[in-house]
Amino acid sequence: MTRAGDYLDLVRAPASLTVLGDALVGALSARGPGGDGAMRAGALAASSVCLYSAGMALNDWADADLDAVERPERPIPSGRISRARALAVGAGLTAVGVGSAFAAGRSSGLVSLALAGALWAYDLVFKPTAAGPVVMALCRGLDVMLGAAGPSWRRALLPAGAVAVHTVAVTAVSRGEVEGSTRATGRAAVVASVAVAASGLAGGGDRAAAALGGARYLAAVLPGHLAVARDPGASQARDATRAGIRAVVPLQSALAGRAGSAVAALALLGVEVVGRVLGRRRSRGDIT
Repeated sequence: MTRAGDYLDLVRAPASLTVLGDALVGALSARGPGGDGAMRAGALAASSVCLYSAGMALNDWADADLDAVERPERPIPSGRISRARALAVGAGLTAVGVGSAFAAGRSSGLVSLALAGALWAYDLVFKPTAAGPVVMALCRGLDVMLGAAGPSWRRALLPAGAVAVHTVAVTAVSRGEVEGSTRATGRAAVVASVAVAASGLAGGGDRAAAALGGARYLAAVLPGHLAVARDPGASQARDATRAGIRAVVPLQSALAGRAGSAVAALALLGVEVVGRVLGRRRSRGDIT
């Protein structure tokens, strides 16, 4: 009998906390603190979580045969959720996510359609190809632009690019979770992380909040990438991937500080703490 916990495992629920700040950073970067109302912010946060969770369900649906060999504990190969039901969850969450974005505004809704298309394309087509990390990065960049959609959206291009570059690095490292990565990949990820952290200090805003978020980001992501650069084994790649997924939250904090909102920056650091606590308490599965 399928339980609620099995669905949460399917969509890697703790990892959904990592997308809450994407649209917020986009909105803050485009229009500054107070530029958007609470209702719009809530609708976009819901859209981001639904679309991210849809991507996780579709990932398991597409990888069911591979997971039967490499990750038999996952919901589909373990028999806790059928493959057809996983596809239905992915499709349903996609529809809800797009609907939530349109509730926030037509421009955000149009971006959500592009994001949904990129998510489905990644899971169904591009994930095993050389273009996989780039398409995944496009997804996260579009998630930031989901919040920026509307007046002054171009101001959010740098934050969207920073999140995208971080995502490329983490996704490239994640490809070594089973058979190991390479030292070159680890070194490239280190360089990318340092450059991404520096982007938080580019421009005005609250530089103290941006520096705090950037320092926390480097503390979260660099040890894992440095470990892969030294020893690119599968366990190091998996640990680095897990840390990299969560590290996007302090990166969002740095970018919120860059946009002038110390309150949002501190709130996002609080979200990171909650995510780490939930990660320690998970009973099965993983966020990678």
